[in-house]
Amino acid sequence: MPENPDPADARSRTIGDDDAGFVARCQRGETDAFAFLVKRHQKKMINIAYRMIGDYDEACDVVQEAFLSAWRAIGNFRGDARFSTWLCGIVLNHARSHLAQRAARSRNEGASLDDPVISADGRLLNGSPCREASVIEQIEKRERESKVQECISALEDEQREVLVLRDIQGFSYEEIGAMLKLPEGTVKSRIFRARNILKDGLLKVFGDLT
Repeated sequence: MPENPDPADARSRTIGDDDAGFVARCQRGETDAFAFLVKRHQKKMINIAYRMIGDYDEACDVVQEAFLSAWRAIGNFRGDARFSTWLCGIVLNHARSHLAQRAARSRNEGASLDDPVISADGRLLNGSPCREASVIEQIEKRERESKVQECISALEDEQREVLVLRDIQGFSYEEIGAMLKLPEGTVKSRIFRARNILKDGLLKVFGDLT
C-alpha cells in the first residue's frame, strides 16, 4: 500500500487536496492507492450514510456500493472539487436511492437499544461499556443518541442532507452546494429550516436543555 502520494501528480491539481496523488494513481489503475482512500474515508462516509439512513448495517452496504461506484467512475474525476467532496456526493446519491427503496416498502422501524449508534465523529457507541461508566449511564447515553438520530431521521431528505453535511461533518456551504448542485443561498436557507425543525423535535423529546 502506498505511503505517500505522487508529488508531481499532487502539484498538477488546481485545488489543494491531500488525496490528489492517490487519485492520480487510481486513475492509472493502481488498486492499492484506492484501498488507501477507502481506509482514509470509510469511517466518515459510513457516518454520513448512517445519519441519512438511521441503520448501521444498511449504511455499511450503501457505502460499499458507493465506493464501488467511485472506483468505476474515478477516471471521470477531474479535480474540480476535493476527492472527499466528490465521494460524499456519490454516497449521498446511494443513500437517497436506498431511502427511496425503503420508503416504497413502507418500512418504518424505530431504533432499539441493540442498534449500533455512531457519534458525530464516527465512533461506535454501543460497544462494551467504559470502565468508568456504569451500565445505566451507558444505556442512558445510547438512548439519548438513538432519540437524537430519530429526530434527524424525521427531517425531510433535503433538510437532513444539509444538516448532516454542515453541522455533523463540517463541510463548507460552498462544498455542500457543489455536492448537491445547489446555490449557496439555497443551502443556507435549508440549513436554517433544518436546524429549527430539529430544535423543535429535540425540545419535544428532551425538553428545554438550556
